Amino acid sequence: MSQTAIDTSLLLSNQHTVRTGSSNLGKDDFLKILIAQLQNQDPLNPMEDKEFISQMANFSSLEQMTNMNKQIELFVQSQMGEGILKYSEMISKEVEWNEVEKTENQDGTTELINIGKGIVKSIKQSGSVIILEMQDGKEIPSYLITKVSEPKNEEI
Repeated sequence: MSQTAIDTSLLLSNQHTVRTGSSNLGKDDFLKILIAQLQNQDPLNPMEDKEFISQMANFSSLEQMTNMNKQIELFVQSQMGEGILKYSEMISKEVEWNEVEKTENQDGTTELINIGKGIVKSIKQSGSVIILEMQDGKEIPSYLITKVSEPKNEEI
């Protein structure tokens, strides 16, 4: 009696599967599935109108959301570039801002609001925040600005 050895490299547990593509279904995948359903349906018992209309509505919604997402991404990109241009008009203007200073006293922490004032020397962007650099070197985030005005002649 002869024994045959089993080649362990052929076992399914030793096989590595490689997947390509995305794990998310897109509108093209949805349309392919819908077409496959229509092609392979039972001719004696076709898909009901309600199911077909429901799936087409889902497809339409998916396509609209995809298009809206693309438009929002384009809008956000265009807005990020315009921020620094919008604030560049503040160069050589006098601005006021509120600074919150936290101090500790016997009763606990209190907040003191100081009003700062200065002439804008330059503008820069750090991430999504616009920073105003003052003539004295101080840097103020744009969201703290409370007033913009023309400087008095002696301040220039």
